[in-house]
Amino acid sequence: MRFERLSDDQFTIFLPFDDLVERGFTTKDIWDDASSVRNLFSDMMYEASSELGFELGGMLLVQVHLMQAQGMHVIVTQTSEDISWDEEFVEMKVTLDESQELIFSFADFEHIIEVSSYLSSININGGQVYSFEDRYYMLFTEEHIQEQIREDVIAILSEYASPSILTSHRILEYGKTIYSENAVKQIIDVFY
Repeated sequence: MRFERLSDDQFTIFLPFDDLVERGFTTKDIWDDASSVRNLFSDMMYEASSELGFELGGMLLVQVHLMQAQGMHVIVTQTSEDISWDEEFVEMKVTLDESQELIFSFADFEHIIEVSSYLSSININGGQVYSFEDRYYMLFTEEHIQEQIREDVIAILSEYASPSILTSHRILEYGKTIYSENAVKQIIDVFY
């Protein structure tokens, strides 16, 4: 689990799927088992509070973004609403959102070239490629990948890259575009 303080009243938590599995959760549990999820979020909030020196109190707005193959990205905002409850009480309002994007982070562009040959062999031609902070990112949306081969695509990407903890919004805003569309096809055309 990784924590990052964004401001005096906001921080983020990134929980990879491996950590979720270690804690006994599946993505289905996140949607279906409210009491276990509440306990997970409480644990995460207090762990983040301890690590970041963030004093929890009052109302917390918790936005949870489930990312395909990557894990869970949680944005926590502490509101300054005047709450007359006991100071030890923390109320959380949780919003769940599931992203259908696949975003993988590569250390070397050569790996993107290798991945593209495997993806092309299973008729994947789309995707986008960006560079940001000395890494390369390959992004696929649901229109690029049919549901029945999604697991195959994730397996191929996982051999050469790791799931990105960055959201597509950050990559699109701050990253440099290398291929804005049909990345796999364009890479195959150029390098093979």
